[in-house]
Amino acid sequence: MYSVDRDIFAFIKPSLDAHTLGLISAAELLRDCGYEVIIGDEIISEAMDNIKHEPNQQRVLDWIIENKVTHIGISYRLDEDEAVNMVGYLMNRLKGENMLYYQGGSIKSVIFAGLPHTCEVISKVHKGFIKTFKGGESVAETLSKMGVPKERIPRDILEGSQYDDLRMEFGKEIIKSHKYDTFKPVDRATYEEYGTFDDTVEKRLNAQKTGPFVPLMRAHVGPYSSSVSREESVKQFISWAKYLADTGYLDILSIGTSQLTQSNFGEDWGGRPNGGGVPINSPEEYRMIWEASRPLLLRTYAGTKNIPELARIYEETINICWHALSLWWFNKLDGRGPYDLYTNLKQHIETLKYIASTGKPFEPNVPHHFAFRGADDVTYIVSAYLAAKLAKNMGIKTLILQNMLNTPRYTWGIQDLAKSRAMLTLVKSLEDSNFKVILQPRAGLDYFKPDLEEAKIQLAAVTALMDDIDPHDETSPPIIHVVSYSEASHLATPDVINESIQITQYSLQKYRELRWNGKIEDMSKNEDVQKRMVELIDSANTIILGIEKYIDNPYSAEGFYKIFAAGFLPVPYLWGEVDEFKYARALKTKPVRGSVKVVDEEGKILTADRIVDYARGNIQEVEYIFNQKYKA
Repeated sequence: MYSVDRDIFAFIKPSLDAHTLGLISAAELLRDCGYEVIIGDEIISEAMDNIKHEPNQQRVLDWIIENKVTHIGISYRLDEDEAVNMVGYLMNRLKGENMLYYQGGSIKSVIFAGLPHTCEVISKVHKGFIKTFKGGESVAETLSKMGVPKERIPRDILEGSQYDDLRMEFGKEIIKSHKYDTFKPVDRATYEEYGTFDDTVEKRLNAQKTGPFVPLMRAHVGPYSSSVSREESVKQFISWAKYLADTGYLDILSIGTSQLTQSNFGEDWGGRPNGGGVPINSPEEYRMIWEASRPLLLRTYAGTKNIPELARIYEETINICWHALSLWWFNKLDGRGPYDLYTNLKQHIETLKYIASTGKPFEPNVPHHFAFRGADDVTYIVSAYLAAKLAKNMGIKTLILQNMLNTPRYTWGIQDLAKSRAMLTLVKSLEDSNFKVILQPRAGLDYFKPDLEEAKIQLAAVTALMDDIDPHDETSPPIIHVVSYSEASHLATPDVINESIQITQYSLQKYRELRWNGKIEDMSKNEDVQKRMVELIDSANTIILGIEKYIDNPYSAEGFYKIFAAGFLPVPYLWGEVDEFKYARALKTKPVRGSVKVVDEEGKILTADRIVDYARGNIQEVEYIFNQKYKA
């Protein structure tokens, strides 16, 4: 059934699931095709958490009726049983109220996005009425499934990039040959502190004195199942950590802890839902992980409550190899933490001071979280620069610059290169004898397809993209965050993680050989990339200069609050605290030839100067609200 002009799409997700990017991307695509899209607020998200209760079902139904919704989209990428039950409760209520189209109701379609097996179960249970999205669908596939006629899809949305096609061909050759399994673990045990409590990421990087440079491999690991106890989940993770350490492919193990670990560490969790991730709840469990994982370097998520205290625990128990903070995120803004934005910023700055005292590196877990909420490419870059300069001001000596590529998924490779180089140029401009920047690229969260062979090809292709960021520096990238090829299909097991590392390392070697032999384009000379990079640097500098001119003491908790609240960093898909931060979400963005740009109400591109003027005009009101709320 085709969607028509009057149709209204409503997208909802439970607050437990932090994955919002696919939902937001789909919403933007529909808007570009001329449809009205609404996204459930915090109240609706919380109702979906416990949709089995009748009052919550009624709350969601009232919202659907009030907004004259004709198509419902649900997103949930965590536990399969919870997803199936959630959809089941909602569908039963819709049927019971005769709200479905074939019953004479207004709901023409229901869409579900989740893990592949969950999608298969839901499709079978509901006899195909629910259209499912397993991940990795093309733009054309996505819009077709949602009933959008082809003639309504703007041509720019469907255009691709020749550079991306060539990298995919490279990836196909790599995977077809199966030669990546010849890559063997690198012997890094060449220095005294290796694997001890005195080891650091800098020592491990500097130990590579001979032979071709081989980047350090980081991977995120977080097994969890709602069908086993908390203690059993932790025990499974410890066994995985030992296996990964013994097999030797991985260098840096990122412990993917649960939401409760981050927000309620050391407390009695009772029957609260875990929300995915390893449910660690004591310092002793962290110590057990450290012992089992020798000689890996370890790191984990920051807390969302009592943040400085948890940072100290990580130092004492796992010798965390670097700390990461998200500054504007993981609080009430995105439903990931209990603090308001200002309190969160104060805690993060206090934590930064502590991190500086340890001499450990700091990773701003920032730019891609802006991208998840619809931010444009310039905001991505500016947010990284602001975080880096704050870190330097707080005494941090080494910055790990994470760069999430393919975000959003429809980003063209040449746009990713321009954005990456612009960000790296600006952040590295802060370098001096006391401040060093280490690049750490990664694939996007919703980049991979659920078909495992296709995902392996994508992994090889995105590795080539990483190498093209700084193609003539053999030591770049120094660290790669390897997103396993099973990301869209199922939780990555240790064997999948190791195979993903083999694909990454082998692809990097082979791509460099092709460049040395002149068989691929030297992307350092690509005019399209160069032109867009200069444009991005100029625009980012305009925003940064505007911030530093009009915001008093910008590199502070109060300054970062005002920068955000005034609208210097547009996030049109902000979910929480929308009244307090109305100016942050007021400006719209849209995809433009594989990039993301800020636009006005008519869809015309806004210059950086106009964004500064807009935000500057809001500062007085923002300061008044801030003083009333936090200083009165």
